[in-house]
Amino acid sequence: MLLSSLIVFAVAIGCFISVSIIGYKVVALLLLVTVSVLAMLLDILPVLLAAVLSALIWNFFFIPPIYTFHIDNTADLLMFLMYFVIALVNAVLTFKIREAENKVRDKEEKENAIKLYNTLLNSLSHELRTPIATIIGSVDTLKEHQTQLSKENQQTLLNEIDLAATRLNRQVENLLNMSRLETGMLRLNADWCDVNELIYNAIQKIELNTIRQTIAFIPSQTLPLFKLDAALMEEVVHTLLHNAVQYTSEQTVIAITASYEHEYCLIEIADNGNGFPESEIAFAFDKFYRLPYSKAGGTGLGLSIAKGFVEAHHGTIVLKNRNTGGAVFTIRIPAETSFINHLKYE
Repeated sequence: MLLSSLIVFAVAIGCFISVSIIGYKVVALLLLVTVSVLAMLLDILPVLLAAVLSALIWNFFFIPPIYTFHIDNTADLLMFLMYFVIALVNAVLTFKIREAENKVRDKEEKENAIKLYNTLLNSLSHELRTPIATIIGSVDTLKEHQTQLSKENQQTLLNEIDLAATRLNRQVENLLNMSRLETGMLRLNADWCDVNELIYNAIQKIELNTIRQTIAFIPSQTLPLFKLDAALMEEVVHTLLHNAVQYTSEQTVIAITASYEHEYCLIEIADNGNGFPESEIAFAFDKFYRLPYSKAGGTGLGLSIAKGFVEAHHGTIVLKNRNTGGAVFTIRIPAETSFINHLKYE
C-alpha cells in the first residue's frame, strides 16, 4: 500500500510542476493511467487506495480553487465525481481482468502439465517396458534352456540383454537429465578438456553398437584446450551421433568437425542423408518431439537435453539442412581457452 501511495504522489508532483502547461484536466487523465498501471501490478487494496488518493489529490491540488476540497464550478464538480467513480471502477475492473487472465494462465499450465505427464507416461510405458521384457525373456530362456542352447544362441541372447540394458539405461539417464534441467539443479563442472578426445569418446560409444553408417572425424591439431564440462558435452555429441545413426540409411557418412573461432568452440555434426523436413526443423528440440512416421524407439528427449546442456554453457545449437543433402547440427559455445596451448599454435 505504501508503494502505490508513493507512486501516486510521484506522478502528482510531476503533474503539479507542469500543470501550467498541460492543464488540470490532463492531470486527471495522467492520474487515471497511473491507477490503471497499478491495477495491473498490485493487489486490489493498494489499487483502491491509489484510486481514492488520486481523486483527493486532484481535487486539493489541481481543481480551482486549489489547496481546498471545495469546488465552486458545477462542471468541475461533475468532473470530479465522474473521475472518482471511473477511477474506482477502472481499478476494480483492471484488477478483475488481471485475475481472470491469471486463472486462465494457471488453467493452461495445468492442462499442459497434464498433457506432458500423459505424454511421458505413454512414452515410458513403451520405452521402458520393451527393454525390460527383452531382458526378462532372454534371462528366462537362458535359465530354462541353457544346456540346449548353442554357444551362438547364448551369445545372441546375451547381446540382446546388453542392448536392452543399454537402451533402458539411456532412457533413465534422459529422464534424470531432463529433471536436472527443469529444476535448475544442473551445475557445470568446467575444466580444461581436449575436444578431440571428447569427440573420440562419443564415437566409441556409438561404434560399440556395431553401426552400419560411416563416422568420419579428423582431429584438429591446432585446437586449444577449452574449459568445458567434458561429461555434458560428450553426452551432447553422443546424442547427436545417436540421432544421426537412428534416422539415416546404412550408406550414410556422418562427418564431425571441431574448430576454434574468436573465443568460441565450434562443433559440427553433418550427414549426407535425406535431411529434416523443413516444416519440422523448428520443433526438433522440443521435449518428446519425434519425427512423424519415424521408427519406434526413443522418448523424444535427446535433442531437448542436448540443447539444455549447450545452453547451460551459454552456447547455441542449430539444426539446418545442407544444400548438398542431409542435415547439420552446429554447436557454438563461448569458452575460455588454454593460453599456453593457444600461444603454441598461433
